[in-house]
Amino acid sequence: MNKEHDIPIILDRQQYKVPPGTVTGSQLRALPMPPLGSDLDVWQEVPGGDDIKLADAQAVPVKPGMHFYSAPRTINPGGK
Repeated sequence: MNKEHDIPIILDRQQYKVPPGTVTGSQLRALPMPPLGSDLDVWQEVPGGDDIKLADAQAVPVKPGMHFYSAPRTINPGGK
């Protein structure tokens, strides 16, 4: 892997670098330390459109500056 050609992306407001090509939801989960838990979904921000929820095995082509974020898999309004 040639680090100088890695692509900068943003996940949860933090910059990471990934190899050129594609990245899967599972690979995105593994970037932070500790990795994102199974209680969170990973989303790709789509400027001007609907964001895309990524399955662990789903691969997306990476471009510099792409933004991703995590969100709770289930939202329990009023829950503790």
